[in-house]
Amino acid sequence: MNLNIVNQKDIELLIQIDERFAFIRDLYGLPPNWNRPPGFISLSKIILEQQVSLASARAHFVKLDSFLTDFTPANILRLSDEEMRRCQISRQKAKYLRALSKTIIDGDIDLDRLKGLPEVEIRKQLTKIKGIGDWTADIYLMFCLQAKDIFPIGDIAVVNTVRELSDANMSDEIIFLSDKWRPFRSLAAYFLWHYYLRRRNRTSV
Repeated sequence: MNLNIVNQKDIELLIQIDERFAFIRDLYGLPPNWNRPPGFISLSKIILEQQVSLASARAHFVKLDSFLTDFTPANILRLSDEEMRRCQISRQKAKYLRALSKTIIDGDIDLDRLKGLPEVEIRKQLTKIKGIGDWTADIYLMFCLQAKDIFPIGDIAVVNTVRELSDANMSDEIIFLSDKWRPFRSLAAYFLWHYYLRRRNRTSV
């Protein structure tokens, strides 16, 4: 599971499968190997990134992190609703962070041990937590565990880029196209994010 998503051998193989990725490479270069350390803090950040801009999510995390002495599940559970609001955490996101924190404290999930499990089991354990759906699980698998064959169909930037670069428009058409990129779908998504960001003069996901 702990493999570098962006590596030359896989890039060459992916480009042989679909020349769109050669087009992106020639236009903007190779994508960064975006990664984050696995664990509670990264998963909390991904929860905060749900359905908001990355800039907003970062600002909310910084405010929350600054309010706490340590960013831990126990400290999250100690926060009142008012303190969460003061940190610009919505009621829904507060529920999700508390659900994750309680699951960890109760021992129902051990994030440190996920990387040794099959992807299907990791996804099962993550998505049983309130507020963690397929998109959040996809991003955690890709960024934190460097899983190599994930296609985040719930990601608007990835989907819009596929629509721009292909005739695929509906979700089932996009999924059908992405199946062509196995077993390098994470790498394909990194290329698509890279294209999306560079077209908009942005640099990070």
